[in-house]
Amino acid sequence: MEKLREKKQTDTQQKHAILAVSIYFEMLTKEDEADGTFMSGATSRKPRTGQGSSHYCEAGYNEKSVSPEWDAVLGELAAEIKVRHYSRKTLKTYANWSRRFQYFLKNKPPQELSTADVKEYLTYLAVKCNVAASTQNQAFNSLLFLYRHALKREFGDLRDVPRAKKSRYVPMVLSRLEIDSILEQLAYPYNLFAKVLFGCGLRLFEGLQLRVRDFNFDDGVLTVHGKGKKDRTVPLPQTIMPELKAQLDTAAKLHEQDLAAGYDGVFLDDAVEKKYPKAPKEFIHQWFFPMKSLTVAAESRERRRYHMHESDLQEALYHAVRKARIRKRVIAHTFRHSFATHLLQANYDICVIQKLLGHSNLKTTMIYTHCVPVRTVKEPMSPLDF
Repeated sequence: MEKLREKKQTDTQQKHAILAVSIYFEMLTKEDEADGTFMSGATSRKPRTGQGSSHYCEAGYNEKSVSPEWDAVLGELAAEIKVRHYSRKTLKTYANWSRRFQYFLKNKPPQELSTADVKEYLTYLAVKCNVAASTQNQAFNSLLFLYRHALKREFGDLRDVPRAKKSRYVPMVLSRLEIDSILEQLAYPYNLFAKVLFGCGLRLFEGLQLRVRDFNFDDGVLTVHGKGKKDRTVPLPQTIMPELKAQLDTAAKLHEQDLAAGYDGVFLDDAVEKKYPKAPKEFIHQWFFPMKSLTVAAESRERRRYHMHESDLQEALYHAVRKARIRKRVIAHTFRHSFATHLLQANYDICVIQKLLGHSNLKTTMIYTHCVPVRTVKEPMSPLDF
């Protein structure tokens, strides 16, 4: 409080700070009591190294509720998702909607659930909460997975459920001039990362998980590990090839520093690191955009400090867009939208663009035809007149 007064914060700000700290200590007390190791004060808590912890813990499915039956169902849900190697975000989303469904039903026993409960909840979301169609569909898919794989029962017929009105979505795209002005405002390494997103049409998570092994500079090809464990290859932009090779040298220097300091070198994905805990990690597995050396990220809970995190890029992009005076809502995915529309304007076939984006359905790629005029479409004529 004395420090806040020195900073001349208002009484309201000071009260908010007191409330936040009190809630924090209350949470610590409850957690310690649950562990049976209650001690007063935050400094008495046992340090957590994070070694051997699951990457899925952040999803929150393992948080206990007042209903042990529901906790067991959520545990089964998490197990089914892990078996299928779904992403952590999928687990987090499905677990979150399942918890909301539990609270909506006021902890009704899972074995007593019926199709009517799902209808009531989806109707509540559409009518009372006025959620978007995508949100309602997300809840529907989450509960469908819960019923089929965690509860082991059929979902039932939901034809009479009111559906949220689906709007026609047209992606926000940027012109080349707007993209160049944003890149000028981004500092290293975010400017190079944004160039890769736009130049290769990557999703944000695809860019974040790029490894050194994915870059084939001899053939000018990048291997992308995409959505649903589906890999694809895209051409590397020739204009940024020198910057990419310089980034490769930077990653190599950090790798050498790690080896000199006694660290294996890199983090491996999921169970691979458990399978080879003592094997030396080769440079090819190194992140292509490491932010710091492993010496400051030795624990698995420090991964965010080791390589670029999505929040770091989003914050840098937020400020760059405003400095460039771009009056559009620009996120990392906007570069992927712009990649597709610029190829359309360059008369590339829609099927080629579908392959480069990694879309399973051509219908998904066709949405970009609404963003810009498609010059490849011509007046129909008879083949005999060709």
